[in-house]
Amino acid sequence: MRNRLPLCGVHPMEERSQVTRETELNRSVRWPQLMLYGIGSMLGAGIYGLVGKAAGVMGGAIWLAFLAAMIAALLTGLSYASIASRYPKAGGAAYATHRAFHSPFVSYVIGLTVLCSGLSSIATQSKVIAGNLNTLIGLDWGWSILGAPGEIIALAIAFLLIVAAIVYRGITESLWVNALCTAVEALGLLFVVAVGLRYWGGADLLDVPASADGSSALTMTLVMQGAILAFFSFLGFEDMLNVAEEVEEPRRAMPIALIGAMLVASVIYIAVAITAVSVVPWRELADAPGPLQLVVARAAPWFPAIGFTIITIAAVANTALVNFVMGSRLLYGMSRQKLLPEPIGRVHGTRRTPHFAIGIVLAIVLLLQLAGDIEQLAGATVMLLLLVFAVVNGALVVLQRREGDKEGCFNVPVIIPVLGATVCLLMLGGRLLEGDERAPIIAAGLLAAIGLLYVLTGKTRDPMPAPHDLFR
Repeated sequence: MRNRLPLCGVHPMEERSQVTRETELNRSVRWPQLMLYGIGSMLGAGIYGLVGKAAGVMGGAIWLAFLAAMIAALLTGLSYASIASRYPKAGGAAYATHRAFHSPFVSYVIGLTVLCSGLSSIATQSKVIAGNLNTLIGLDWGWSILGAPGEIIALAIAFLLIVAAIVYRGITESLWVNALCTAVEALGLLFVVAVGLRYWGGADLLDVPASADGSSALTMTLVMQGAILAFFSFLGFEDMLNVAEEVEEPRRAMPIALIGAMLVASVIYIAVAITAVSVVPWRELADAPGPLQLVVARAAPWFPAIGFTIITIAAVANTALVNFVMGSRLLYGMSRQKLLPEPIGRVHGTRRTPHFAIGIVLAIVLLLQLAGDIEQLAGATVMLLLLVFAVVNGALVVLQRREGDKEGCFNVPVIIPVLGATVCLLMLGGRLLEGDERAPIIAAGLLAAIGLLYVLTGKTRDPMPAPHDLFR
């Protein structure tokens, strides 16, 4: 009879001495908390503006764009769940690619690419938080720093310091704050559905904009365009993999939480999309600066405008918190893989958090506050995330086909990662064909910079251990 211990229990090679355990991350996260973490990472502030953009592309059929995007994202999500069940490691995608390809360079590029996406997101979101907070308190100092209002920079820095303190305090505290913010942003979206539910059935949910030849047909090309746009509302599920070393029974909990989070987010997105075009005609929705705010104003005029400001603050703060946790755990995991200097992988003796990695993330995002507009950097790193997803899907194919490689509690047919990689590459191609050359140029430059950094720091890195040694 086959021993089930390596599948769902503690792998024999993963047993640790008590001394070693005291220098590792604290396993205190259960699957419901992890699922809330995943939901919060996806239900960011982006959905509040994305509905309008999707309406401009898909018309009344925006729900179909979110449905197609859910299927596309779930393919990669299933692959991530399978990898998490096999290798619940903080390095996330970087660890999985090293297990598959045995290439320190590929792992390094993948890890730092994911890190760049998180850091640019934190820096962007902190400025959004500062702007929304300032609408509530009304600071006006009359001076600026590199073109940015001084009060905005000060509020952004204060916000980042608070987030860093929460993350340093512990993963349990971080996830409680995450749960609170997730509740606020989810209730905000459910409120949109609740006040607009009575309008359901009043709009043509297959009405689409006219094409260049004047026809208004719902084509596969149109659905693909809408899916590419809506796909980015699902970004964030990949962050869950980086907290795997702080999860109880991760081989069972990770797949349940990851897939559950994606399904919950999908249901909310589709319901919000149907509600939005039912309350406000899609042409008007596409031109609205705040589409969901317009929906609420039309369906519930008694709801105060400040309510949406508070919901936005909670949603954006949650995104920053999740990315801060992800970034610090990714640095920690890459250090444990010997891809980054050893001190980055140290754990605080009392708090059991990667304090050196947290400090590095804080220092970088504080510097990014002075970098001006980083939206193009954020756009480029989103493109690189699609490339990361394609590589991770390919890694799972290699691992599944490698004889003797460890299985997990959750395994998917090989067709799932193959389709996942194909969809991600198609979406990446769609982004390249949009005509804006700046984001692809930045993406290529960022890859080149990461490669150069790898070469320049080669002598400072410890020799990369063999994949089986990473369990020790």
